[in-house]
Amino acid sequence: MTASRPPSRDAVASLVREALLRQLRSEAPAGPAPVLVVNSSARHMHVSPESLETLFGPGAKLTVHKWLYQEGQFASEQTVTLIGPRRRVIPNLRILGPCRDLTQIELALTDAVQLGMEIPVRMSGDIRGTPGGYVMGPKGMLEMKNGIIRAARHVHMSPGEAKYYGVKHLDRITLKVTSPGCKTRYDDLIARVDPSFKLEVHIDTDEANACDLERATGVELAKGLNFTDQSGTKLKDNQ
Repeated sequence: MTASRPPSRDAVASLVREALLRQLRSEAPAGPAPVLVVNSSARHMHVSPESLETLFGPGAKLTVHKWLYQEGQFASEQTVTLIGPRRRVIPNLRILGPCRDLTQIELALTDAVQLGMEIPVRMSGDIRGTPGGYVMGPKGMLEMKNGIIRAARHVHMSPGEAKYYGVKHLDRITLKVTSPGCKTRYDDLIARVDPSFKLEVHIDTDEANACDLERATGVELAKGLNFTDQSGTKLKDNQ
């Protein structure tokens, strides 16, 4: 019985190429690309009804300053002052509405440096073990035991849009931004999938400045490295 001859290097390389091409074809999105919106999310606060009354008085309600891209979400007319541990302050911190079941503040890294704070990157709502601070409103002072975070970069998607990109809720996806003289990639965007969502990426102001989002000529979103050409709409910050 004679031993079989091992495949040549060229044959192995050919098989690998064919396998990779099959995988890329299977992962490539089908149909026209959905309209992609990339927004810079400026520092802001979310409040519970109880926290709102502490800051603005009994019976206080949020009023609309500007509607945001996601349905039902708005920048309110109400603003507060955040006081850090070294008595450094951030004035005119805008509250986003409607009210939520927890109180949370989302800052960029430069905001945290200004306050003299170290804050973790977290998904919205994941505030256990995070630092707190004092918030001053026109009617009272709120002591936050925790809830100050850097929001993890993420993308809102409907189920149909998630299917197009080949991701599911809480999967990771990559954003590429092309600006004059600059191409920037942001990995590990968290896909947040819900029937009420419209396709929108949220990055913070530091990230938006780093990629020159204001002058971007193109944005792309893809799982892994399999980018497809698509145009995007760039909006200013969420205030």
